[in-house]
Amino acid sequence: MSIETILLAVGTEDEKRTERLAAEAASVAKPTGATVVLAHVFDDDEFAEVRSNLGVDVESEESTPDAVAKRHTTTRAISKALSEAGVDHTVRGAVGDHADEIVALAEGTDADRVVVGGRHRSPTGKAVFGSVAQEVILSAPCPATFVREEPVESTRRVAP
Repeated sequence: MSIETILLAVGTEDEKRTERLAAEAASVAKPTGATVVLAHVFDDDEFAEVRSNLGVDVESEESTPDAVAKRHTTTRAISKALSEAGVDHTVRGAVGDHADEIVALAEGTDADRVVVGGRHRSPTGKAVFGSVAQEVILSAPCPATFVREEPVESTRRVAP
């Protein structure tokens, strides 16, 4: 199976993982010559807030999900890292349910791999609060790679 398209799904909470997400996507894309589709999915409230923070006129061409995604801090940081790594990529934006939109973008772009980030959660946390990454991994039309947030170093000392 050749890998031609990688969907790298990012959201507002991925600010802490930008380097790891970009590195993971580049590690697969570079040797295969794949194109990365950098996809930022917003829910309705996030989209309105980010658009407002960017000073985008709701009626302008810059008001589309794709245009807002291109200007978002997280997406710009990952885009810059992919460019520096010499990886071809495009940016896509979507508004709606995070997991549903990521899966739809993976299907729509005919992705061969999905890369999604997240933080560590206990099984109970996943069951009670749900997990976008888990939904994507279970529903994606192709293999998915999960990039976990860096663990926090413990500052507690153990007595000798």
